[in-house]
Formats: sequence, C-alpha cells, structure tokens
Amino acid sequence: MRMEAVLAKYENQINVFSEFLEDLPDVDEPVWILGACYDLKTKKSELLSDVRSRLWFTYRKKFSPIGGTGPSSDAGWGCMLRCGQMILAQALVSRRLGRDWRWDAEKHQPKEYHRILHCFLDKKDSCYSIHQMAQMGVGEGKSVGEWYGPNTVAQVLKKLALFDDWNTLAVYVSMDNTVVIEDIKKQCKQPGRESRSRAGPCGRGEVPASGQSCSEAQGKTLNLQSQRPLAWRPLLLVIPLRMGLNSINPVYIQAFKECFKMPQSCGVLGGKPNLAYYFIGFIDDELIYLDPHTTQQAVDTDSGSAVDDQSYHCQRTPHRMKITSLDPSVALGFFCKSEEDFDSWCDLVQQELLKKRNLRMFELVEKHPSHWPPFVPPTKPEVQTTGAEFIESPDKLFESEEEFEILNV
Repeated sequence: MRMEAVLAKYENQINVFSEFLEDLPDVDEPVWILGACYDLKTKKSELLSDVRSRLWFTYRKKFSPIGGTGPSSDAGWGCMLRCGQMILAQALVSRRLGRDWRWDAEKHQPKEYHRILHCFLDKKDSCYSIHQMAQMGVGEGKSVGEWYGPNTVAQVLKKLALFDDWNTLAVYVSMDNTVVIEDIKKQCKQPGRESRSRAGPCGRGEVPASGQSCSEAQGKTLNLQSQRPLAWRPLLLVIPLRMGLNSINPVYIQAFKECFKMPQSCGVLGGKPNLAYYFIGFIDDELIYLDPHTTQQAVDTDSGSAVDDQSYHCQRTPHRMKITSLDPSVALGFFCKSEEDFDSWCDLVQQELLKKRNLRMFELVEKHPSHWPPFVPPTKPEVQTTGAEFIESPDKLFESEEEFEILNV
C-alpha cells in the first residue's frame, strides 16, 4: 500500500508539471521530426499531428506480475525499456504503414496498426511487452526492475526481434562506434524464415515431379535458391555512442542534429542520468522528445474487444530540452526498409557526418575489421523462451483475418 501511494504521488507530480509546459516557440527556424521538416508558422497543425501519431509507451501499473512473482508496475525503473519500445514501434510503423501514416482518433485504423500495437501490450505473451524485455535483459546482466542504458536495451531488442516472424526485422547494434556495411548486408540478406518453415512431402517444401525422387527435388530447389538473390530484411540500425565525458561535447551537436534530418531517422534513445527519453527531432538548440514518465493503467484486452489506443498517443504539446543538457550516452536509430534505402543512408552519412566534421560521432567502414572476432548474424534459438515466459510471435496473435476485423469495428 505504501508503494502504491508513492507511485500515485510521483504520477501526480509528473502530470502537474506537464500541464504547465509552454507551447512551441514562435521562431523562424524549421522543426525536424524523424526526417520531416516543418515550418511552425504554416505547418504547425501538421507537425503536431506527426508527433501525436507516434506510438507513445509510458510506465504502466496493475499488469500481470513479471515472471509470475515480479513487479506489476515498471514505474521508476522501466523508462529506457519504454523508450526502446518506442524506437522499435516507429520502425514497425514505417515498415507496415509508411512514414506518412497519421493516427486520427476519429478514424478507422488499418489492421496492421492494431497488429503492431498488440506486439507491445503489457502481457507476458506479447512479443515486445515489458515482460519480455525485462526478462530478456536478465541475459544482459540486468535484474528485473533494474535501470537500463541505451546499449543494453538495444541488445534486448536485437534478441527479441528474432522471435518476430511477422516483421522479420533485422536489428543491428554497432560496436566500438563503428558501423560495418559488410556485416549489415550479411545480416539483412539471410534466407527468409518463411522458406524454412514450410514443409512439403520431402520435408522442406519441395514437391517432386512425376518419377522424381525427393533427393532430386531437393537438389533442384537448392540450386534455384542459390541462383535467386536473397531478399532484404528491413533493418533497424542502432548506434550506441558516448559523445563526451559528463556532458555532450559541443563539437558533436551539429552532426547529432543532422541525424534527425535523414529520411531514415528512427529517433534517438537517451536523456539525463536515470531519466530516459525518446528523442524524435529538434528545433534550433532544443531537442523534441516523448516522455515515458507518466504512469497509466495497464490496458486490459482479455475481453477480445478493440484496444483502447487513446493512451498510446501523446496528445499534449511536445516536450523540449536544451541539447547541451543531454547526457552524452545515447543510441541513434535508423530504419532502412530496402537495400537502396540503406545505401542512400550510407551516402548521406559520408556527405553530412564524415566529410564535413573534424571529430566524427562514429565510423562507417566497408569491410569487417580484421582484428575483430568474425561476424555471426544472430539466429532464433530453438527454444522460444527468455528463461521463464513463452514469446508469442505477432503472426500467431490472431488465428484468422476475422479477428483483425473485430479490432477495427
């Protein structure tokens, strides 16, 4: 009871503070949000619609205990996990709905939107739930209820994405401030899971022709597959960085802002010591972010009705903070739906971040460094657990198209 009172007091303080946030400033500088540019004098409503359309994940309370006996609220410790959910959700929205999609509380939403939202519900069998993230973090040396940094949550997302057979997202987390093009293309061009999962009479999807043996059919199929170019798996690229010792080094600020201008921008994980925010853009010398530090009731979906999604979109004026107040430990996020998209991102990085800067935020190299251990793309484990809970792939959340239609009523 005492803990509930503390959480309620904390929640009320956050809400009171939010009500007194000043409106967006009246300046001539454009606003950049995840690769989109807005003039505040003529496009303010479009800007606010864009921000409001981002999926907003906050502290929740009264969900089923994590691991069966763990916490039933993540207030006070789950902010970076919630920011991790937001950057991943942005990648999934871009993948399934496109960057130009907008949420409207009064309008019918596509079935893909509801499917994405179900991936993040506070239930033990949702693929990217707080339950799965907290338990997967145990493998990264974090106890359930412990605060995460940007790199740790990126590693958790990389592992959980392996269980998502619907989106088949490749999550690449860079090492030592270095992005390796060769490794990314190797990870994104792995054989599709769908081809491995379909079994035919010969056990691998092959159907032998009349008078043909299974071994002959399999050999023919493998030969065709070797000639066919591998499809690109959509990429969420996460680059953990430290841009200073105790505060951000001013020499990095312009390059940092350039990241939000890129069409592939998926936001930034960061904040202040023990306060995580999801940064989505900037105006002048201020960053714009979504704040997870509001405690809301967990959404109950047991009834099978449509998810009440009002609490998953921030409908207040966006939060802002001075770039110079940013903790230097961050993780940049970029989403590349196609190989051409990734090649374009590489060109932009070379032009805007590497050639124009004396001190680089990170390096972009073509080949895998010879002194590094060999790169092995992550693969899905045979046992689909994080150690305690079964992970339900999003493509198994609904058994039929009719269930999607129920959500859209």
